[in-house]
Parts: sequence; C-alpha cells; structure tokens
Amino acid sequence: MTNSVQIPGQAPALIATDVDGTLLDDDDKISTRTWSAVRAAVDDGVEFVLATGRPPRWITPIVDQLGFAPIAVCANGAVVYDPSTDRIISARTLSADVLGELAEVTARVIPGAGLAVERVGRSAHDAATPQFVSSPGYEHAWLNPDNTEVSIEDLLGAPAVKLLIRKAGARSDDMAAELAKHIGIEGDITYSTNNGLVEIMPLGVSKATGIDEVARPRGISAAGVVAFGDMPNDVSMLRWAGLGVAMGNAHPDAMTAADEVTATNVKDGVARVLERWWSDGVDRRGEPL
Repeated sequence: MTNSVQIPGQAPALIATDVDGTLLDDDDKISTRTWSAVRAAVDDGVEFVLATGRPPRWITPIVDQLGFAPIAVCANGAVVYDPSTDRIISARTLSADVLGELAEVTARVIPGAGLAVERVGRSAHDAATPQFVSSPGYEHAWLNPDNTEVSIEDLLGAPAVKLLIRKAGARSDDMAAELAKHIGIEGDITYSTNNGLVEIMPLGVSKATGIDEVARPRGISAAGVVAFGDMPNDVSMLRWAGLGVAMGNAHPDAMTAADEVTATNVKDGVARVLERWWSDGVDRRGEPL
C-alpha cells in the first residue's frame, strides 16, 4: 500500500464499492455528500457496481437509498444480481460433496462451530429456494437473522454459493488462520467481520472475479476501475482494480492491498475520492469542500 498514487486525468469507467463500512455510514445510511458524488458519476455515464458480502435479498435497502438500481456483485463475488429486474444473472456454487468435506474439516478444527449456507434461486426472494439455512442452534453474527434451521444433512445436501462458519466469542482472523492450514482446493476463505464468522467461497471466486464478469462485456478492464473496501473480503478487488482505495476504518489487510487510503466511512471517504473527477467545489449540503 502507498499513501498516495498519481491519479490519471481520465475518470474511471467503473466504480465498484463495498457496502457495509464503506458506502454506508455506521447508521447504515448513504450520506448526502457520498450520494451526490455517486450520482454525479452515474449521470456522467460511469458504471456503478455494488460489491458486497450481502446476499441479493439484502440489496433492496441500498437501492432505495441510491434511487437507482445498479448491478450488485453479491456473496463476495459468487452471485451477480440485477435489482432492476430482480434477476440472478449468474451464481457460482460449492457442490454438496465439497460442502461435506468442509463440514468435516470444520468439526475437527473448530469444534462447536455452527454452520449455515447461502443459496439463490432465480430472484432475490425466490420462495422455491430456501436461501439461508443453518444448523440447529446456529448463533448469528448480526441482529437481523432470517435463517431457517434444518438438519445438517439437509444443510449440506445441495450446492450453495457460500458456507458460513460461526463460533460466538471467537475471532474471525484466528478461525481463518486455523482453517487455512486444512483447506486447500475445497474453497477460498474470507471474512467481513471479526466476531467469529468465516465464509468459504467456491475456489477462485472473489469480488474481483464478480466485478470482472460485469466489466468485461462492457469493454472495461481492471485499469478502468476504482474500487472501495474495508475488510479482508475486499482485498482481491482492491488489488485487481486500477485504483484500489481502502477506507480509513479498514482492516490492516485491506489497507495493505490498496493503492491508497481515504477517509473513514463516516467521513465521506468514498465521496472524497470521487470528487477528484466529479466536483463543483461545493458538497450538496452547501458546505465548502
């Protein structure tokens, strides 16, 4: 990571941003200044992509705040979702066999950990597909659980876009380090919070691969992308993008991977970078920049 980079005069062709801890402030809001900077870029014809660990069913609140419906790279790159049509464009999955292998490893390495999986159907709320299912007694890492408890056999019996491993009271970084000693070709380990939740993705899948899937058909290469993030699940896209920007509140791994560090998510870090290309010298609240 360098503290600053030479910003080219040409504006990026695509903006990719993480959601929680990056685009959103600590009250889960997009600030007026950040919204204005994003809106100015979009009005100028720039592609805007959400890149998040969230599943598609958690994208609507972001779309409502933005006032438009950008493509969303969800589940850390495993799912590409179009909220404008409520359609899953693509999904990469862990097979049932691989899920079984990962469950066996987890039971040995992190005894007592709960398991859950994310699945997707044809839309964000496809009733035909139980989307978030967990093992009995699974303890959530967040305050708005929407899981269905099933038997471990049912949990592991069908492909999933990601496996969640949860142990209350543990640290995600410690869990990830221990799992990494035993998991190789089965999947890729990441996490977006440090409160005892680790996510296993299909091998080779990341936010970078998801964004690239969106960018390539539009003739946009990594060099034309500016990406924003704050956690280890953002590292791949921060390294891949022409300009990778870590938030001031970012995990050390994200800061190391980035080309530069901006202000925190509560200090309009995303806006401060975008205003290099889209700014009239006054933020949309009427305060001098």
